[in-house]
Amino acid sequence: MVAPSYLRSLQALELAVRKESFVAAAEGLGITPAAVGQRVKALEDYLGVELLSRGRTGLRPAPSLEAALPHLTRGFEALEAAARELELQRGHELHIAAASDFVELWLRPRLHRFRSEHPNIRFNINGEGDAPMRLGRVDCEISFGGPRDGVVADLLFRDFVVPITSPENVRRTSQIVAETRLEGFPLVHLDFYKDDPAGLSWPDWVLANGVKRTGPERGMRFRRMTAALDAVAADAGVTLCGLALIGDQLESGQVGLPFPVGTGRWSAHGFRARFRADIEGRRHVQRFRAWLLAESAATASALEASVGVSSD
Repeated sequence: MVAPSYLRSLQALELAVRKESFVAAAEGLGITPAAVGQRVKALEDYLGVELLSRGRTGLRPAPSLEAALPHLTRGFEALEAAARELELQRGHELHIAAASDFVELWLRPRLHRFRSEHPNIRFNINGEGDAPMRLGRVDCEISFGGPRDGVVADLLFRDFVVPITSPENVRRTSQIVAETRLEGFPLVHLDFYKDDPAGLSWPDWVLANGVKRTGPERGMRFRRMTAALDAVAADAGVTLCGLALIGDQLESGQVGLPFPVGTGRWSAHGFRARFRADIEGRRHVQRFRAWLLAESAATASALEASVGVSSD
């Protein structure tokens, strides 16, 4: 008998076979293709057999899966039917999957405003909250990226990326002329923006602003904004980070700008929210969407006013 903890792995496996693709399965589950692959791999490791193989047309069930696949399909069809029946009884719950930095730096600090207006709505965000986690698609998925063909999503806001460092390092670097200010100074690289076509990396920034810096590609690397900001707060160097999520820290003086804000540039990608197609009739989801769009518009307007450059 498969352990209950592997139910999500079975769900990912069944959907990957049915859609013949990790990417399509990820779309259906509201997670990344890599996460789908990890769930299937965990199940294969648990059972000690290969469950999927790649064919010319996509993923195919391996021989070890073929006998079990009809049972698996019928089982999840029954679970989906049960979930639809129970959907009417789950009350006012919102299930959200979002980029962790977006949640920690932008959503959670503002969520109390929505909760004060709608105290009966419970949340489960990235598997945690006052609403229990459930199987199936989330109500809202928020990610950072560009538009995707066939995917309907709300653009919340783009980001404006500038050099960021600690107040102490702002003071130290202010004694050095801008052209050589970074020479010999530790650089912290934030890979959050590495796929953005706007070129939001230290080598791009140094070249665009005529700043001298030997080896601008070297230095500590982080994927998460929060990790890079922790390094900055510890006076470990200077990073390139977007202002959209850290406006409060900048305003409170937790971080500072070692160069004029005009040296930054807008991201080509943006934070986008994708809601379930059956949002009609779900008034609590509609209310959250309206609130999210209003808060995002306020962030975008404030950001444009602070940098003095339109995102268009």
